[in-house]
Amino acid sequence: MTRPPLRLGIAGLGTVGTGVLAILQRHGALLAARAGRPVEPVAVSARDRTRDRGVSLDGLAWEDDPVALARRPDVDVFVEVIGGHEGAARAAVEAAIDAGKDVVTANKALLAHHGHALALAAEAKGHVIRFEAAVAGGIPVIKTLTEGLAANEVTRVLGVMNGTCNYILTRMEEAGLPYETVFEEARALGYLEADPRLDVDGIDAGHKLSLLAAIAFGTEVSFDAVELEGIGSVTIEDIRRAGDMGYRIKLLGVAQMTGRGLEQRMQPCLVPATSPLGQLSGGTNMVVIEGDSAGQIVLRGAGAGAGPTASAVLGDVIDIARGVRIPTFGRPASSLRRARPARGAVAAPYYLRLDLVDKPGALAKVARVLGDAGISIDRMRQYGHAEAATAPVLIVTHRTTRLALDEALGGMAETGVVEGRPVALRIEAV
Repeated sequence: MTRPPLRLGIAGLGTVGTGVLAILQRHGALLAARAGRPVEPVAVSARDRTRDRGVSLDGLAWEDDPVALARRPDVDVFVEVIGGHEGAARAAVEAAIDAGKDVVTANKALLAHHGHALALAAEAKGHVIRFEAAVAGGIPVIKTLTEGLAANEVTRVLGVMNGTCNYILTRMEEAGLPYETVFEEARALGYLEADPRLDVDGIDAGHKLSLLAAIAFGTEVSFDAVELEGIGSVTIEDIRRAGDMGYRIKLLGVAQMTGRGLEQRMQPCLVPATSPLGQLSGGTNMVVIEGDSAGQIVLRGAGAGAGPTASAVLGDVIDIARGVRIPTFGRPASSLRRARPARGAVAAPYYLRLDLVDKPGALAKVARVLGDAGISIDRMRQYGHAEAATAPVLIVTHRTTRLALDEALGGMAETGVVEGRPVALRIEAV
């Protein structure tokens, strides 16, 4: 007996939405064979009906209001690719859940802010929310965590989760250009969000990290607890000095459960240049998952774009068509616990760059401040400064906590020999 088609309502016809339609039109027979039933778009919604999007909308019903689309009786799965954590996206997803639909979304911001409440509502009605496309584009990291590594206790999740930041840092290193110049290049190339702070301040990547942490550690999504630090303070000098010591700088997300609680960080870090993360270039994403049985799993691929993201959306749709029913965050939302946030709980070495006033005893004062905070120096290097009033000094510490480091940085400001605020970057073991 032939199973009836799975009918899709697609809200949002930007890059991802049109990518979904393009794949459906190009590979309809292939998708039907793999899903065990036809997968058919029946209705769409977007802001501008007249715009030429390069895909055919023939035979598709049009809804100006995505909420009306979500409530249509001929839609089985509501696909939300509008974006944003409030407004139309949130209202439409809530309407779809209320109307008894399964939901597939690429909206990391929506789930980072409202994921637990939405998951509770969907699961109470026996429906699912799938969001593979919301994290790392075409990389199947959600499926890896919820299915492939389901037998593991995950010890750490880390990775490069924003291709724009990785492009900027890679371009700075390869071309020897300052941050401001490469930032404007990225803007001209269309790599930055309309609000570039979402990229360069780590917000976009922080959304993704909070979702991975919820799955990995069985906790409620807690984006507000993610420590966010963007890449704006990273200079070409930092990149060169890190390279001299065998490191590269990446905007790195790390989530791990500690004895003090759940640590979630999205910040520039030094990683070994020879490591998989250190060798990652351009706009590519990489997620590393460490499990107690499987060990370290490395996933690498395109983190954005029409094809990769639409591929992830349709992977979720095919699972629903096959009858795969997995709770939103890998276990029932009602069982997720609220984690205690922990800041800088895991010790690590740090890279410090400071501009030291050129006068006798200056370095001794800095060393004394570090020692008073319980921080020992692993290595130190001073660079030539000609006739300048300050000298750039690099220090690599032994393992210490961020709390101790912040104490030391506060003390340096009182020595009278440090110009400006030092740059402090964690050195992450990968």
